[in-house]
Amino acid sequence: MQDPIIKFESVSELHQVMGLEKPKHPLISVINAENFKTTAEMVGQRFSSALFTISMKDGHCGMQYGRGHYDFDEGVLIFMSPNQVITMTEESSEPIAGWMLVFHPDLIRKYSLGAEIDNYSFFSYEANEALHLSDEERTILSDCVRNIEGEYNQRIDDYSQKVMVSNIELLLSYCTRFYNRQFNTRSHQNSEIVTQVENHLKAYFESGQLAEYGVPSVQFFAEKVHLSANYLSDVLKKETGRSAKDHINDFLIKKAKLMLVNSEDSVSEIAYALGFNYPHYFSRLFKNKTGYTPNKYRELN
Repeated sequence: MQDPIIKFESVSELHQVMGLEKPKHPLISVINAENFKTTAEMVGQRFSSALFTISMKDGHCGMQYGRGHYDFDEGVLIFMSPNQVITMTEESSEPIAGWMLVFHPDLIRKYSLGAEIDNYSFFSYEANEALHLSDEERTILSDCVRNIEGEYNQRIDDYSQKVMVSNIELLLSYCTRFYNRQFNTRSHQNSEIVTQVENHLKAYFESGQLAEYGVPSVQFFAEKVHLSANYLSDVLKKETGRSAKDHINDFLIKKAKLMLVNSEDSVSEIAYALGFNYPHYFSRLFKNKTGYTPNKYRELN
């Protein structure tokens, strides 16, 4: 039986477990990466928290981020949303440079960021999809974090929380920019991913799995190309302007057009053949994509 997941519910609890002094603010903390040591007892242990976590660590920190080639070695940034589970894989052999920003959802709840943070899809990326930073990018992000740390260390007043949240928003905006840079520098690799997804879509259709198992999920194709669903969708959006879901739906509509024009099957039969459990869902999608109902499209063609 697997060991139970060790969960941290608050910033204070995390500090306590790490052997650090009580945090200066109950909802946010910046922790020096040197204070985070992976012991032999922690290897294989699963951890989770109720916190958002952004960690920047030296590129040579002894942790494995996948087998792919990375653009920079100066630093790597990893994001975790509340309730994600991580497993320690290696014991720390050398001091790690960097920082870890942790904050509770209550910190941002009454601000616009509280509603918008789910739009930052990189909080759901896997470790091997981490953001790899140039030295200049690392400095920019570290400055944002130092501003946050300085705010709760030097002053706690009516404006402190707003200032800290504003700096988190700025940090996340930079991270979005830097991820777009990373997508650009891996354009060839990402083009191959687009091709792989299209080939898997064709194979799924030609093997009859659409009719048997229904419309495939984004997660299905993400597993095929060894990526998280969010990262795959963001790569496709960057490369083609369309999300993974759009790719699936566009493929279905393309096949539907051919079947409407080249067969005498009813709209319901075509819908079932394309994996739709309910024909009216198919008709709604078809009209949204083409401007016509399936019957009207057949009539015009």
